[in-house]
Amino acid sequence: MKTARYLSSTLGLAVAIVAMPAMAQEDPAPIAVDTPARDSHFDGPYVQAFGGLSTRGNDRGDSLRFDTDGDGRYDNTVSTAAGANAFAPGFCNGRALGATPDGGCRSDKDGAEYGVRFGYDKRMGNNFVLGGLIEGVKSDARDATSGFSSTPASYVIQRQMDYGLNARVRAGYTPGGGALFYVTGGGGVAKIDHTFLTTNTANSFAPQRNNRLVWGWQAGGGGEIMVARNVSLGIEYLYNRYNDNKYNVEVGPGTAPATNPFLIDSGSTSIKGSNKDFSYHSLRATVGFQF
Repeated sequence: MKTARYLSSTLGLAVAIVAMPAMAQEDPAPIAVDTPARDSHFDGPYVQAFGGLSTRGNDRGDSLRFDTDGDGRYDNTVSTAAGANAFAPGFCNGRALGATPDGGCRSDKDGAEYGVRFGYDKRMGNNFVLGGLIEGVKSDARDATSGFSSTPASYVIQRQMDYGLNARVRAGYTPGGGALFYVTGGGGVAKIDHTFLTTNTANSFAPQRNNRLVWGWQAGGGGEIMVARNVSLGIEYLYNRYNDNKYNVEVGPGTAPATNPFLIDSGSTSIKGSNKDFSYHSLRATVGFQF
């Protein structure tokens, strides 16, 4: 009896094994419910954090500009009572390290950059992506311009971005679905903080229109790769430029005599930097999560 049951069971198992290939041929496409489709990448909302470096480069030819007659046009020369150019010692691209050009100037400062962005991508067919994003950014890069008077004295206008808020579009190509190469561009606003420094202790100095929001734009490109189902890593380059032309410093008498070069024309002088743009380069690394 046991032998019969054993033979019956063995025969049943053999029949099942023989039948399995036939069943597999009838249903060759098993469903992988846990595997996302390749074209689901870069299609929908996402959030990213980024960090990197802001580099200023060299602003060759920067100088200070002067309005000595109060007409609002910064096209005057600050002259001594004898008619000589009071700023004959010249200017430098950076922060003065002393009262005279002999002390040299510190170059513009590169700095860290970091922020967060929210965006939405839409796949157009299998390989193209079009989307938009908004981001907040903080940069530690600094820009300075200095001038030297024959007193001798130095005068420095320095600026740094407190924060920026930007909106951009991006368009890209995604070969195979797991990587994206894109270009991006857009505009935004930034809060620029200014600092005025001088070794002149005779005149009074009153900064005007400081720490204001200014308009600007960005353009660049980058790449991302999906390293997990919803996680991406990437790199990005951007050129940033903000129109920063409002800040100026009003120079008053203080304890200086009426023959002081800043006072001869109209009793005061306004100073501003010659470069109306605050611009810098960004090189960033990104990490993102796709919803």
